[in-house]
Amino acid sequence: MTPLRQRMIEELQRRNYSQNTIDSYILAVKEFAEHFHKSPALLGAEEVRQYQLYLINDRKLAAQTIKVRISALRFIYWKVLKRRDLRFDDIPLPKRTKKLPTVLSPAEIVRLIEAASSLMHRTILILLYATGIRRAELRSLKLTDIDSQRMVIHIQQGKGRCDRDIPMTPFVLKVLRDYWLHARSKFYLFPSPCSANEPEKPISSKTVWNVVHEAAVCAGLTKRIGPHTFRHSFATHHLEGGTDLVTIQSLWGHADLETTTVYLHLSQNLMRAAVNPLDRPTLAAPHEAMQPSWPRRSVRWSMSSAWSGPGSLIH
Repeated sequence: MTPLRQRMIEELQRRNYSQNTIDSYILAVKEFAEHFHKSPALLGAEEVRQYQLYLINDRKLAAQTIKVRISALRFIYWKVLKRRDLRFDDIPLPKRTKKLPTVLSPAEIVRLIEAASSLMHRTILILLYATGIRRAELRSLKLTDIDSQRMVIHIQQGKGRCDRDIPMTPFVLKVLRDYWLHARSKFYLFPSPCSANEPEKPISSKTVWNVVHEAAVCAGLTKRIGPHTFRHSFATHHLEGGTDLVTIQSLWGHADLETTTVYLHLSQNLMRAAVNPLDRPTLAAPHEAMQPSWPRRSVRWSMSSAWSGPGSLIH
């Protein structure tokens, strides 16, 4: 590890950044340096501008991903290298497009789970859907986080460094027990492969993504599917099942209720329940509304040649 990277990690830790943010920032700076084959200390504002265009035009990354990359560069130049000469105000952040997330039907969820290639993969997919847990939270789960007495799963220091408990059904508990009897892990629920002499480590977030992607391909689903798709799907299904937004906000660890309201737009049941103004009995029936207000004899051409009667276009 280079002294610059070590110093950046220390500065992030001093400011109480989460481990996920630290990992993202370190990766962003690493790829920036590799792109120019130089240390960030030898680069400046022009290289940052060129790199942003590269991320947009060549890598075609999402706006939020680019925002994280630029934020990481701003941190290392301002907080670590103390390069106040770099005006990041002149480097605009891309506007985030608001798109509705992908939601799977219950049948598609079943297809995904049944397409799992191993018991571990099947357990990961079930847990993602049954709890709405984030992939970073799932990978960090420890055996001690499974509370079978209270039937909850403890999420330690989730997004925003917040703890929360997620209810666990008897079915989920049985799935976890069956998996543990096979895996026999000692500390983490989903450990990564390691030798007998190495300390147990959790799987990576990338591994969780690969598990979902592999299952989606095997299930023949062509939608854009990732670990977060399970989270969106279960939240939407909860809402359609009658769970109120405040409860969903608590279960999913949203800091703001406004974030949870996106599922109102995803619920097909709620959209179908909305009454269309045209369906209200204030309009005349179609055949009445189409009656001409002038005498038919005043029309000089015959409608019979153009219209042979009701239903002639569909029979």
